This record gives sequence, structure tokens and C-alpha cells, in this order.
Amino acid sequence: MRIVVVGASGNAGTALVRRLLRERDVELAGVARRLPGPGAGQPYDRLEWHSCDVGAAGAADQLAAVFAGADAVVHLAWQIQPSHDQRALHRTNVGGSRAVVDGVLRAKVPALVYASSVGAYASGPKDHPVSERWPVTGVPGSSYSRDKAEVEALLDRVERDHPELRVVRMRPGLIFQRDAGTEITRYFLGPLAPVRLLRYGRIPLVPSHRRLRMQAVHADDVADAYARALLGDARGAFNLAADPVLTPELVARHFHGWTVPVAAPLLRGAAALTWLARLQPVDAGWVELGLNAPLMSSARAEAELGWQPRVDGLTALRDLFAGMAHGGHTDSPPMSPDPHLPGRPAGLLKARPAGHGNPY
Repeated sequence: MRIVVVGASGNAGTALVRRLLRERDVELAGVARRLPGPGAGQPYDRLEWHSCDVGAAGAADQLAAVFAGADAVVHLAWQIQPSHDQRALHRTNVGGSRAVVDGVLRAKVPALVYASSVGAYASGPKDHPVSERWPVTGVPGSSYSRDKAEVEALLDRVERDHPELRVVRMRPGLIFQRDAGTEITRYFLGPLAPVRLLRYGRIPLVPSHRRLRMQAVHADDVADAYARALLGDARGAFNLAADPVLTPELVARHFHGWTVPVAAPLLRGAAALTWLARLQPVDAGWVELGLNAPLMSSARAEAELGWQPRVDGLTALRDLFAGMAHGGHTDSPPMSPDPHLPGRPAGLLKARPAGHGNPY
């Protein structure tokens, strides 16, 4: 079985590659804008690599050539920064998703698995979980949410016009792992964040609001859900989240801190001002998303994929914080400690093909 992973060098992509390399008779190809260097090691040295900027002109043609003969394509590529250039983000995230879909259709790939998100949902409840039937229209004020919802609408049209294509949409909560510590710090906190304090297992002050209730899931558990969807015959959307719900009170209690009640307008205003001043890298839309994204039920994934998270949400958060404190990273460009790591040159490149069986 040949599987092409678009965005194979990122947070979820790295975990998925690790998971799929445990399967017998699976041949993997990875697509990324910047490729892992020759000395990147496992799991990157086990793939056939192709370099492609999915948002560039002509990307669909290039991707169709890469996808030829594939049994499934996984689309994980998504750009978070530069948040001050919304046009560039839309080009990659929405335009790039359209190019991936076009490439899949041109190459007649029978299955597409897409990395959606809890962020695709409309504003929802924080006191009970919702199913996959909750409206997928995004949270106003969040460009990330708006783009995720736009891609979901694109897939609605694709499913209607191409019923022969098996489409799976994964909607995970926050995806954490130790190796993503450096990447998440860079993308969401910036260089001024005192992450070294996490070495002592403490967060002195935790902003508190009744709607700051979120769900997390470990990257390895997300990867397992993707693998189950790829190797089976599932269709449709699947929520992926682990208990417990992460509340300010829970985080403060487990990281020896105190909660500080903060009104929503103050949270939004502080995020907007510090973002405009370039003191931190995320705009107020991420606060809006945190306050409004609903809690999710993973019952469908459990029933139809046989999936259950092995790591609880709090342990996943601990794993991430350990990576943030100690510089957790990999040698791929997105997850490298050096944000300017060039990777391998652009253009269509190939490394040695992936092997079979368990690499460990």
C-alpha cells in the first residue's frame, strides 16, 4: 500500500510517519516545502521525499505526479505563521488544500484523509461535548477557524461531485508531544516567553475564564487514528480528544500555580496589543477560538475506528511542557530549534524509498 503524506515533517506528520512505519507492506512518501536534511535520521530517512510548496502556482500538477499510483493521500500541511500576512496563510492553507484535492482527483487516488480541527466548528458549548454533526462554519474573528471551515466546505463539494473518492476528516483538539516543544514555542509564544520556568514544573499564574476549557490529545494517539482510517474503509468526520478537559483550575493545580480571573475583553485586548507590537506571534483570533471552540465527543472514533487515546490530556500537556522547557525538537525544518534551517533545496526531489516493517 502506497501512502503519500503531505506535511510529513510537522508535528502530526512526524507522529504519523512513526506510526505507519510500524506497518508491514506500507510504502511511504512525504511531501514538504522544506525537506529534512540528509542527516535527519529516523523516521525521515525511511521515506521517499518530494519538495513542493502546495500554495504555489502549478502545485496541483506537481502533486498529481507525486500522487500517481498512491492508494491514499493524507493532507496535513497547514501554515500558522507569519500571522501578520493573512494573504500568505490563506494561499497555503486554502489554496494549498485545493491543490492537494485537485492532485488527488487527477491522479485518481481512491482515498483522502484531511487534517481538520476542532477549530472548524462554530462556537459551541463548554459544559458538554458535541458530535461531528455540530455546524462546521468556524468561529468569527479567527482566521485559522475561517480557513479550516472553508476547506471543509470544499470537501463537501468534492464528496458530492466525486462519490468514488473516500474522504475522511479528522477533527482533533490541541495536538501535543514533547518533540513539538520548540516548534509550538516559536509559533505561539515567541522568544520572550519564559519557558525555562517550566523546568521546575510550575506555572505561577494561569489566566482564568469560565469558557477557557479546551481538549488536548497526544500526537501519537492522533497518528493512530489516522492509521486506522487509512488502513480501513471509514468515511466522514471523526472528533479526536482525550480526557480530562483542560481548565485553568486543573492546569494551575497540577503546575503549582494560581488562577487569575480575566474578563474576555481584556484577554482579547492584551492579545491584540502584544501581537500588534510584535511581542508575541499570535493574534486575538486565537483567544476567540479558545473561548468559543466547543468540547467534542470522540464516541464515533471509538465505535467506528476502534480508537481510544492511550495518553490522557493532562499527560499530553505535561509532555509538551517538558519539550518546551528542554528544547524538544526534531531535525526537520518545521520542528528544528533553528527556524532558519534551510532543509534541502526546493524542486521535486527524491530520497531513497521507504523500507517495510518495524524500523525500531
